[in-house]
Amino acid sequence: MKFLNPKTLVLAALGASAILAGCEAPPPETIQNGYRGLQMQTNYNPRLLQASLEANVPPDAIPAAAEGGPLANDVYKNVQVLGNLTVNEFNRLMVALTNWVAPEQGCYYCHVSDGGFEDDGIYTKVTSRRMLEMTQDTNAGWKDHVADTGITCYTCHRGNPVPEYVWTTDPGPGQPTALAPTGQNIASATVAYSSLPYDPFTPFLLQDNDIRVIGDTVLPQGNRRSIKQAEWTYGLMMHMSDALGVNCTYCHNSRSFYSWDQSTPQRTTAWYAIRHVRELNNDYVVPLTDILPDSRKGPLGDVYKVYCTTCHQGAYKPLYGAPMVKDYPSLQGPVPEGGFAALKAAEAAAAEAAAAVEEEAPPTQAKVEIPEVAEPAPEAEAVAADEQAKAEQPAAPEVAAEEEPAEATAEAPAPAEATEDAPAQEQPQQYPPRLQYPPPSMMRYPPAPLQYPPAPQTR
Repeated sequence: MKFLNPKTLVLAALGASAILAGCEAPPPETIQNGYRGLQMQTNYNPRLLQASLEANVPPDAIPAAAEGGPLANDVYKNVQVLGNLTVNEFNRLMVALTNWVAPEQGCYYCHVSDGGFEDDGIYTKVTSRRMLEMTQDTNAGWKDHVADTGITCYTCHRGNPVPEYVWTTDPGPGQPTALAPTGQNIASATVAYSSLPYDPFTPFLLQDNDIRVIGDTVLPQGNRRSIKQAEWTYGLMMHMSDALGVNCTYCHNSRSFYSWDQSTPQRTTAWYAIRHVRELNNDYVVPLTDILPDSRKGPLGDVYKVYCTTCHQGAYKPLYGAPMVKDYPSLQGPVPEGGFAALKAAEAAAAEAAAAVEEEAPPTQAKVEIPEVAEPAPEAEAVAADEQAKAEQPAAPEVAAEEEPAEATAEAPAPAEATEDAPAQEQPQQYPPRLQYPPPSMMRYPPAPLQYPPAPQTR
């Protein structure tokens, strides 16, 4: 048997060492985001973090349009969502949309050149109109998730006609097996290549299944929460962690993952985010199933849907919190009737009316403080005589506090308490209605069960 030359082995070892040295990762950076001693920290690879920062730079805003001019409804045909914008504002937004979604295809990605720009004969125009409504609804009605930073079309598309990160229901590997399918044990990027169930999106971001699976009874007495259910939850958590580029302790306290009152504020945002994404898929994306072609659908015929990675793309905040929407007021919510000029005029008129009311109101009279005048002290002789007269009078019987005359208590009646029959003050309705967060039963760990197994009885 012929062996390798020793010199060859030495050279191979040196080459392998050089390769491994080149693959050595830089020292990780650790950021403490919770109490010390609880391992509540986020670890970052400086090289990967720098690449993420460079990939999440938003484009420069287009200069603001000149004020005034006719509305788009009065000049263009079939403008259903942005018709209350002026022509200048409308065209500025159309240019921005083209750069955000279809920079290579241009205007004719959504418009038909032969039939005129008002023609709805192409599916991309109908879809983009619905996506504009989705963006406005997100910025106006889901501030518990997006706050004032908001989103734009660029947040998801990043210059692609179809966002790079979307999902469809995964039918599985399709390999024959003698075991019942469990939806897991497949190396899938959706769950960071773990053995967890590879499609945690259909049950949680499309359907409304229970995400929390911690039992509140002693096993196995009546506990219907299984380890398999918990693994589906962990699959969703792995996706959220990977999508935001953070550790589990970004939202959870490592000493009590379940407890809400010990979690970080980011867990509140994540609670709303899950329900927000679920609403986007069910109210805006899925209804486009009959409009979108098969090339925009998965193997089971369901359309591409959104999840955390669609917007975040590895950043704890999309575009690391760049407030793009502040430069595009028409995406912050439905455009008011008459456009923003009419809205500003109405606000100015209301401010002038309020100022006029304040001027017409009579000036309040200043309260004059009357100095207290001390009464002159009585003469010493009068004081002595008064004390002598009191001493000669018989002592009055003591009266208990409970026997105090009714007249004395009637002088200061207790304030009337509100009754159930009193009409409650109407609260302004929020849009959308604020969800109950968190559910009262989920605030803390359930009470500790009795000792199990029971302690042996002693005689």
